[in-house]
Amino acid sequence: MAEPTVALTPSPTSAPGSGKPPAPAFFRWLTYLLLLPLIAVATTFFGCISLICGLWDKSGRQQHLIAHLWARTLLILSLSPVTLIGEEKLRIHQTAVYASNHLSYFDTPVLFARLPFQFRIMAKQSLWKIPFIGWYLNRSGQVPVDQSSSRNAVASLNRCVQTLRHGLPMVIFPEGGRTRDGLPQPFVAGAAYMAIKAQVPLIPITLIGTYELLPMHTYHLHPRPLAIVVGDPISTVGLTTRDADAVTEKLLRIITDTYIQHHPELS
Repeated sequence: MAEPTVALTPSPTSAPGSGKPPAPAFFRWLTYLLLLPLIAVATTFFGCISLICGLWDKSGRQQHLIAHLWARTLLILSLSPVTLIGEEKLRIHQTAVYASNHLSYFDTPVLFARLPFQFRIMAKQSLWKIPFIGWYLNRSGQVPVDQSSSRNAVASLNRCVQTLRHGLPMVIFPEGGRTRDGLPQPFVAGAAYMAIKAQVPLIPITLIGTYELLPMHTYHLHPRPLAIVVGDPISTVGLTTRDADAVTEKLLRIITDTYIQHHPELS
């Protein structure tokens, strides 16, 4: 059965790939005067609670719950409801690598708000330097990626493999950074490498609408409905790291096709 297409509110004059969508003046000033201050307060509040819980929460469960509440609060403040398509596929495997396209700073809150299990993320090491966010990432067991050299990058991937072998799912953005035009960019092979090394499935996650909500290099919100589309698991049983590039190409093709299928301005 074909998955339903989510009806998102299209931008009046701009589509992915054609630049930043215009923001009505009302939402621009609403963001600056109310929403951004509230988001900052919420991040500080939940960050402090997470730090306190981190004193005794060795499993990370309580800190993950706090991150979930923080993310749901940010989505409420963004005035952007999220539809989760294919939720049943999230229950097939206890441990997996979840690979998502990366459209916006709001991608992480969307995933923390709607993925119904505890997981770890792999993120740029520079995020560990941001107050509250970096403190949470450090105390909750998230994995920084050090791209200063190939050796350090591989070491970061292997730390993720150990996390997977301990039974915790990983969430990763294979593009390595946010897209500049709203369309999926070439993927690096890190997600496939981790899944193959740990012999766990690689599950495509396609985000829709977060680029229009908060494009790169903008600081005001464009509220709209959002969607997460969960794809079919890609098996890695019997594969070796030599297959990582081929698996990565398959992953990119699935996410790109899904994005085009579900985006109202591209389908």
